[in-house]
Amino acid sequence: MEALFTSTAIVALAEVGDKTQLLAMLLATRFNRPLPIILGILVATLANHALAALLGAQAAAFLDSPVFRYAVGLSFVAMAAWTLIPDKFEDEDAPKPRFGAFLTTLVAFFLVEMGDKTQIATVALGAQYHNVALVTAGTTLGMMIANVPAVFLGNALLKRVDLAKVRMAAAALFLVIGLWVLAQTAGWIG
Repeated sequence: MEALFTSTAIVALAEVGDKTQLLAMLLATRFNRPLPIILGILVATLANHALAALLGAQAAAFLDSPVFRYAVGLSFVAMAAWTLIPDKFEDEDAPKPRFGAFLTTLVAFFLVEMGDKTQIATVALGAQYHNVALVTAGTTLGMMIANVPAVFLGNALLKRVDLAKVRMAAAALFLVIGLWVLAQTAGWIG
């Protein structure tokens, strides 16, 4: 359950103010059809994060060594720093609505999530926990926690949430996990 809860918390916090959340708001205003957008986000995230968690778990199994565990720990520390940098999403980067709300959201979310901090975090979580199903479920739940309100509330949500504080909380969580992995690998804690 630690894999599920940690994955959910990390991604829910890291996603606030992320470019995919901004994309969710943009799609909501363009289509004004919340259900297909939410389903598109869900399917895209499940596919993207399942592949990312699988990659992390397989890499960890293949590279099970202290050097790899140090790399995983350092990747969490790097994610802490990256999380502090706000994302920007330009309107011209938005997909043009040619294929309907669901398909546009599915394709856009899958592609925009490639190389995004939440996908990289999912790879690291897959490597840390070796549990593709729970990490995928947790990171997907985290994405939905952050993005479903964005679809319904959009810009009103951004006006009420202090994104700097959320980024700092997410960065602190990444940092704690990274330091924990490093200390565990060094043998300082059990």
